[in-house]
Amino acid sequence: MPSVDLVKPAAADGENPQGTPAPENAPATDRAHAPRTTPRRLRTWLGENPSPNSPPFSRHRWARLLTYLLVGYFALGIVLGGGEELADSYGLTPAVAFLSTFLQAAAVVLALWRPVPAWALSLSTALATALLARQQMATPTLRLASPNWPWSTPVLLAHMAVLLLLALRVRFRGTVAALVTTALVTAVVEGGVGALRYSPTGTVAVGLFAIAAVIGAALRSRSEARTELVQQTTITAEERARRTLLEERSRIARELHDVVAHHMSVISIQAQVAPHLVENPSEELKENLAGIRNNALEALTELRRVLGVLRSEGPDDPETVEEAHRLSAPGTGPAPDAPQPNLARLDALLENTRAAGLDVVKTVEGEPRAYPPGVELSAYRIVQEALSNVLRHAPGARAGVDVLHHPHGICLDITNSRPSRPAPPSPGSGHGLLGMRERAAMLGGHVVARPEQGGGFRVTAFLPRDGTPVPTDLALPAAFRRQLPPGSTPDPYPPEPPTGEQDP
Repeated sequence: MPSVDLVKPAAADGENPQGTPAPENAPATDRAHAPRTTPRRLRTWLGENPSPNSPPFSRHRWARLLTYLLVGYFALGIVLGGGEELADSYGLTPAVAFLSTFLQAAAVVLALWRPVPAWALSLSTALATALLARQQMATPTLRLASPNWPWSTPVLLAHMAVLLLLALRVRFRGTVAALVTTALVTAVVEGGVGALRYSPTGTVAVGLFAIAAVIGAALRSRSEARTELVQQTTITAEERARRTLLEERSRIARELHDVVAHHMSVISIQAQVAPHLVENPSEELKENLAGIRNNALEALTELRRVLGVLRSEGPDDPETVEEAHRLSAPGTGPAPDAPQPNLARLDALLENTRAAGLDVVKTVEGEPRAYPPGVELSAYRIVQEALSNVLRHAPGARAGVDVLHHPHGICLDITNSRPSRPAPPSPGSGHGLLGMRERAAMLGGHVVARPEQGGGFRVTAFLPRDGTPVPTDLALPAAFRRQLPPGSTPDPYPPEPPTGEQDP
C-alpha cells in the first residue's frame, strides 16, 4: 500500500487559518484582526499555499535539488536557444531577443515560488515580443519568411511551464482566470491587431496552455483528495480507538457490577435478615448488623458512581448528564452529578469505623476553612484508607485522627497503637499507601508513613490549599517538624517508594 503524506490543505477565502468561517458576530477583539484577511487572501492567490505536488516543497531533498536543476536547465535553454530563434525569425536585434528570452526564463524560475507574478511577467513579455515582431514584419525592407506569430516556440514553451507551475500552486479558479486572460490576450493580438506574412499560432498555443493547466489542476486535485483521505483515515482511526476504549470501559464496568455489586447486595440482605434469625437479638448485635448494611449500601452507591463514569462517553459534560438523567436507563448513561465525600462526612466515616469495632478518636485543631473540593475529597480518602489499613492490619488497636487546619492547608495525622492480636492474612494488593501518596502529590502535598515505637503506625499527610509547598514555620506533627535543607525543592521530605502495605 503506498504511503500517504499528510498535507495541510490551503485555507479557503474568507476562512481563518484553522479553516472555519469567521463569525459575523465576532467580538471586537476578533474584528481587530479583520484587516489581515485581505493580505492572507492575496498571499493565497499568489500561490503561497502549495500543493504537495509542487516540486520545491517535496519532502525529499534530492527531489527538490533535481527540480531546481531541471528548471534551471530549462530556463538556460530558453535564454540561449530562444534568443537566437527570435533574432532569426523576427529580425530582432540580439540584445532585444536576448532580453525577451531572459525575462521568459526568469518567469519560469520565479514560478517555483511566486507563480502569479511569474505568469504576469511571462504574459507581458510575450505580448511585448509579439508587438515588436509585428513592427519588424511590417517593415518593407525586411523580407522575413512566415514566422510563428504571436507565440514563437521558446516563448510558448516558457509560458506553458509557468502555467503548469501556477496550476500546481494556485486554486482552480485562479488557474482558470489565468488561462482565460492568456486566451483573450492571444485573440486580441492575433485577431484584432494582426500582422503580415506570419503563421498563426494562437489556436495551438491556447490548446497547449489548456493542457498544461489541466495537468497542473489535476495533480493539485489529486493531492487535495489524498489530504482528505488522510484526514478521514485519521478520524476513522480515532473513532475506532474511542470505540475500543468505550467497549473496554463497559467491559470493566460489567465485570465490576457482576462481581462486586452482587456480593455487596448479598451482604446487605444478609445483614438485614440476620436479626430475624436469632431469638431476642441484643441491641448491640442489631446496631452492628445495621452498620454492616449501611456500609454495604454506601459501597453500592459509590460503585454505581464509578460504573456511571466508566460507561459514560462524556462524564464531564453537564448537558450530557442532564440528558442521561431523562433518557438513559439506570447505570448506562453519564456519571450522576452526586456530591463527592468531603470533610463534613468525616464524622460519619468515624462512626462506621467504630461500628466495625475500632476505637477511634478524632481531634481537630485550628479553625476549619473552605478548601477546594479536590483537597477535601483527598483528605477524606486518605483518612478512609488509613483507617481501613488499621482494621485490616491492626485488629484490636486504638486509632487517633488529628485534623490540623492551617492558613496554608490541612494536615492529617492518623495513628494507631500496637494490635492486641495477630492480623489475619489480607487479600489486598498493597496499593493503599501508594494511592495516598499519589493523591497528595497531585495536589502539591505529600504523605509520610512509618512505624512507631511500641508497634504502632503513623500516617501523616499535608494537603496545601493552592498547591504551594509546605511552609517551614507551621506547627505540624513530628513527622514534618524538620528544618528544610538549604536550596531544597518544594517536597523536602519525599517518602520512600512504597512496596506494598506495611503491617503495623
